[in-house]
Amino acid sequence: MADAQRHPNIDTAIRYHQAVARGALGEELAGFFHDDAVHREYPNAFLPDGAVRDLTAILKAGEQGANLLSRQTFDVLNAVAAGDQVALEVTWTGVLAVPLGDLPAGQVLRAHIATFLTFRDGRIVEQHNYDCYERTDAVRDDDPSDRP
Repeated sequence: MADAQRHPNIDTAIRYHQAVARGALGEELAGFFHDDAVHREYPNAFLPDGAVRDLTAILKAGEQGANLLSRQTFDVLNAVAAGDQVALEVTWTGVLAVPLGDLPAGQVLRAHIATFLTFRDGRIVEQHNYDCYERTDAVRDDDPSDRP
């Protein structure tokens, strides 16, 4: 996303997504969040009821994701900032490290995501995610044509 408007909160939002992609956990991940952060993940294919997480639950979800995925990437396609708010358009790709329901290890998952972040004191205090997952019709990590 070379043409993104330069804004410190956009820079932080992108660094946050890069850190998650490389597997940041614990204090490193917590460093992006305000102490009273709330993450709302709206209903999607994997969380039909959605989820609301405080900072402790955000960090726990990061650990669960690290155990579930062998790798993941976030391609930030667009970013807009206004005051303390940032909106991102993101394509996410993850590869399952272990089976998940009917999906085998090695399954490639893709989602198109709208993420809305609110910052306080340079840290994320609210995150709202709208994740639209693509169908998983037998896209596997061992198929080189499907690699991001």
